[in-house]
Amino acid sequence: MMDKKPHIKPYLYAMLAGFGAISLSIIFFFLIYRFDGFGDAISTLTSILMPFIYGAVIAYLLKPVCNTIEGFLRRFIPEKMKGLINVLSVALTILFGLLLIYALVMMIVPQLITSVTSLYYTAQRNFAKFVQWANHVEFIENNETIMSLLNSAYDTMTTNLDTWIKNTLLPSMQNIVSGAAIGVLNVVTVAKNLIIGIIVAVYMLASRKRFVQQGKLVLHSIVRPRWAQLITEEVKYADRMFGGFINGKIMDSAIIGVLCYIGCSIFKFPSALLVSVIIGVTNIIPFFGPFIGAIPATLLILIQDPIKALWFVLFVLVLQQLDGNIIGPKILGNTTGLSSFWVLFAILLFGGLWGFVGMVVGVPLFAVIYDVIKKLVIHGLRRNDELDLLSTYHDKFGDPDDDAPAAAPAAPEPPAEKP
Repeated sequence: MMDKKPHIKPYLYAMLAGFGAISLSIIFFFLIYRFDGFGDAISTLTSILMPFIYGAVIAYLLKPVCNTIEGFLRRFIPEKMKGLINVLSVALTILFGLLLIYALVMMIVPQLITSVTSLYYTAQRNFAKFVQWANHVEFIENNETIMSLLNSAYDTMTTNLDTWIKNTLLPSMQNIVSGAAIGVLNVVTVAKNLIIGIIVAVYMLASRKRFVQQGKLVLHSIVRPRWAQLITEEVKYADRMFGGFINGKIMDSAIIGVLCYIGCSIFKFPSALLVSVIIGVTNIIPFFGPFIGAIPATLLILIQDPIKALWFVLFVLVLQQLDGNIIGPKILGNTTGLSSFWVLFAILLFGGLWGFVGMVVGVPLFAVIYDVIKKLVIHGLRRNDELDLLSTYHDKFGDPDDDAPAAAPAAPEPPAEKP
């Protein structure tokens, strides 16, 4: 029997689709903004799984090292002893990571303590010299208001310290002890999660290939083969994106930190190691990292030697130009394929959501999202026989972050399935 009103079906489908979209939007709004228990449940689950999160991050960062060691051992150990190869590669990888952390701590922490102590005494001494100099300046000496402020500030910092301890510090000792106890508890919790995370990382590194195969089995059991293939390709792309970007950025920042320390030592900038650590760590953040690190580093040097602070600003500008034009491109290349606008957008968006971690992982994460959207657009253009629009777009604008002609064959139209 033929449908008497076939023209109604498109409108009916459109109404159902619109109703479904509105309903999902209302549910999503309810979960995010009205259902407080949902956020609490996520926070509780995250705190419980924090050791596994630590372990996953450690295992992911050490995975290239483990693969390299395993490939090296396969040259000398027969394939029939693959169990021994796996055990040795994981053990040597964990040992490498622990030795690296130990070396960094032993090299950096004592120097940092020395730099901070020297900074404190230098700042105190410079303030005392400033007060003495101000007492002999005729304009300041004749101005009773300025002299009173200077002498009052100096007395507060030197002679009134005991009064501050008796009247302010001791009555608040209970709160300080409570805060210290909470801080110690937090440190113990982080240490516990870190230790368990290392154990979890050992298991993940040892079973990394098995986990990959199990993931494939689960994926193929849930979705159809063509979708499983597309999802697998996208997961591999995300792995290349995150692995290449994060590992490359860590190596690039380490090189910048070492070069900064060498330059600070040559030019005799104060607190060379402390400044170099700040520059190296903040350099992990794309785009904003050099500016974020240069501000506190310059202030540290400014407290001890204002003239050298100006030279340090010029040195950082030269160093960042070297990183942006030579070192960074050599190590990272065009890893993400994003334009500067989208890099800025990703850092601001995910940095606002997740803070420092969001600034670091935001660029590769957005690159994966961008790649998915790009493939969906190409799929839609191909389905509608409008690929000529894509060629016209690239001929007209030639955006470097849209390699759609190369991406079009990478995501071929899957064959239609039989009902």
